[in-house]
Amino acid sequence: MRRDSVGGTIMVAAVLCVVCSVIVSVAAVGLKPTQEKNARLDKQRNVLAAAGKLMPEDSDEQVAEKFKTMIDRQIVNLDTGDIASEEELKEAGINPEDYDQEGARSKTSMNREIPKGALPGFTKTEKYSEVYVVKSPEGQVEGVVLPIYGKGLWSTLKGFIALQSDTKTAKGLTFYSHGETPGLGGEVDNPNWKAQWPGKKVRDDEGNVLIEVKKAGNVSDEKTQVDGLSGATITTNGVNNLVRFWLSDEGFGPYLNNLESKEKSDG
Repeated sequence: MRRDSVGGTIMVAAVLCVVCSVIVSVAAVGLKPTQEKNARLDKQRNVLAAAGKLMPEDSDEQVAEKFKTMIDRQIVNLDTGDIASEEELKEAGINPEDYDQEGARSKTSMNREIPKGALPGFTKTEKYSEVYVVKSPEGQVEGVVLPIYGKGLWSTLKGFIALQSDTKTAKGLTFYSHGETPGLGGEVDNPNWKAQWPGKKVRDDEGNVLIEVKKAGNVSDEKTQVDGLSGATITTNGVNNLVRFWLSDEGFGPYLNNLESKEKSDG
């Protein structure tokens, strides 16, 4: 067959496609452990950042060590607020070590319906969620970090909110994934905006949600309200909706009540 014939051209193209596919597949398989490690480190960094335990100069090794010694990762049944037992997780088909919380929302056996409008943009959430208990070197609970998500203007915002050990006071908030407009809704990443959160009262003694993210310039109660993002009303509303949902009885409310009761009885 002549190399410059149509058949020859098609054959060369086919061989190149096969070779490229093999190279890409081998690279993907070879890089998978590194990708998983980086994803794990990124999550650990964000949990520690929300808890106020991350320093800018912390290396990957220091992040991993801090997470190991300061953070107790648990999986919670959101309906009951109880920490899921090994038997319960096994029955639900969950391996605690590699639980795909986001993927669980699409599986009937692992999700749950929520009231219409409770979390705009979602009709279901996962039934089981990770939580991260922050502990002192002596083993005392210093706080808890909760994964949160909800709709902004252009994207699903995904992040963590940290509470002090009283479960009523914010310790920090961070978003690790979103597609909001840079300079507007994207300011959820701005350290100056996030600096408003520590010390805010998020729940009262009865577990009612107090925290509100107000339209920019409309804060009337410094104790329970956060000034919103200027020029980004929809993103501001989205953050308000998702934070209030995840702290309510439809979100982590039952777990926070259980944690508070346990801390009081242990104290």
